[in-house]
Amino acid sequence: MMQKPTLRFWQILHMNVGFFGIQYSFGLQQSAVNPIYDFLGASPDEIPLLNLAGPVTGLVVQPIIGALSDKTWHPRWGRRKPYFLIGALLCSLALIAFPFSSSLWMAAGLLWILDAGNNMAMEPYRAFVADKLNDEQRPLGFQMQSFFTGFGQTLANLSLFIFPLIIVGKTGSLPTW
Repeated sequence: MMQKPTLRFWQILHMNVGFFGIQYSFGLQQSAVNPIYDFLGASPDEIPLLNLAGPVTGLVVQPIIGALSDKTWHPRWGRRKPYFLIGALLCSLALIAFPFSSSLWMAAGLLWILDAGNNMAMEPYRAFVADKLNDEQRPLGFQMQSFFTGFGQTLANLSLFIFPLIIVGKTGSLPTW
């Protein structure tokens, strides 16, 4: 088997920055979806059913994308990067459209698209770090994954309070604490 090259600290850091974006998207999905459903008129007993869209999508998408990314090869992009790109585009489009949802079912459909995009990017990304790093560097690579995962989730939750303060008047009202 071919020996993997030893990467510098900054190369490993750059390799993992994308986890911030993925987890930021997951964090927004988890914390901002219920207020949107509520705003669109969902009754309290409908919200748990509507929230099942994400986990069910993940159960279906993760194994399929994992298997496909293991068998895909592109001469320029390799086997994982096409999935990062497609997943990131799906997430971006869904996150941009989500606040403009005009109906409850549009919001639920966007949640499915968002979760599919998140999972399409996330699972190959996890494998990408193991693909690129040698045995001695994997612990550092996975620690950086964990750091960016936590940072993305934290900032996503904080941004629900920060954005209304920055864009006063455009979001309706300031949050009440």
